[in-house]
Amino acid sequence: MAEDWQQGGFGLYIHWPFCEAKCPYCDFNSHVSRQIDQAAWRDAYLAELQRAADETPGRVLNAVFFGGGTPSLMDPDVVADIISAIRGHWPTANDLEITLEANPGSVEAGRFAAYRQAGVSRVSMGIQALNDPDLKRLGRLHTAKEAMTAFDIARNTFDRVSFDLIYGRQDQSAGEWEAELKQALSLAIDHISLYQLTIEQGTAFGDRYARGKLRGLPDEDLGADMFTLTQDICNDMGMPAYEVSNHARDGAQSRHNLIYWRYGDYIGIGPGAHGRLTLDGQKFATVAYSNPQRWLDGVAKGEAEKPRTALSRSEQATEFLLMGLRLKEGVDLTRYADIAGHEIDEKAVNHLQDIGMATRERDRLIVSNQGVIVLNAVIETLLP
Repeated sequence: MAEDWQQGGFGLYIHWPFCEAKCPYCDFNSHVSRQIDQAAWRDAYLAELQRAADETPGRVLNAVFFGGGTPSLMDPDVVADIISAIRGHWPTANDLEITLEANPGSVEAGRFAAYRQAGVSRVSMGIQALNDPDLKRLGRLHTAKEAMTAFDIARNTFDRVSFDLIYGRQDQSAGEWEAELKQALSLAIDHISLYQLTIEQGTAFGDRYARGKLRGLPDEDLGADMFTLTQDICNDMGMPAYEVSNHARDGAQSRHNLIYWRYGDYIGIGPGAHGRLTLDGQKFATVAYSNPQRWLDGVAKGEAEKPRTALSRSEQATEFLLMGLRLKEGVDLTRYADIAGHEIDEKAVNHLQDIGMATRERDRLIVSNQGVIVLNAVIETLLP
């Protein structure tokens, strides 16, 4: 009998924790280091891959994602050795997707051909803005011209290229965002990730905001208008949302990220990497130690990962909804019942339908366009 995770797929996430500089909005596990022993890091990744493979023999791997940090600062030879090891450890899907996140600096762009030769099939670029003043405000080291040059190189090197933009930036009007988004979509892309700027605690922006020094952010109404505008423009230009912040042409969705949102299993390797892994019918949450040196030292002792958390059926059902309701395809309520051990609250579902926040199509629950704007409230209604 197939296990539940197989309905979502099986993926592998590799976290490279280093960046050239720390962006003021970023709360990811990233660090600036002048000297990196790439050979030592390669050996550590290879050791952790062996450990993970021993636990999951025979699983068909659907996707690999190099995230960070800035993975495009990895030596191409290191990436090649990691991909070679992965292919030796697991059988892979015929359409295996291997994504590498990249910054559009000249150093990274110069490595694109080598990454392609190493086995990378898709690049996701952190462009973030298409004008120099906003790039500077966001702490980005590249210019808009460098970003377009790098994008052209990537598009001519890889079959699939995506990039990220941040909107709701300081002093940005809806009209300015509309023009920038249309410019981005006019480039020959098949996938784009569009994130509204959020101010996270523990970041430089978070500290500045707490002191009242981060001015010009959009209010709640303008933020909602920008989100709606984003959906309308992307739909009109053939790039509909398939997830709250991700848009793609048909067939170009990120297969790796779909594993998360469809609640499959994925292994997380590298400092701070998270995973979800089903072993002997029990789903575990995994997380590696976040400090790079602590992780590197831990690999040698077989202790790179923190103690695992066995997830209860209730916790799994909650995660299934939290992830799946972000998707335009919604969630399978029969699968929810199988995970939770009971059916979803029908009164809550009917209430959401009555107020236009969700629809039910056969046995799938789908959050409406209006509901997506207040997704947290929708989920709270379903999970009081």
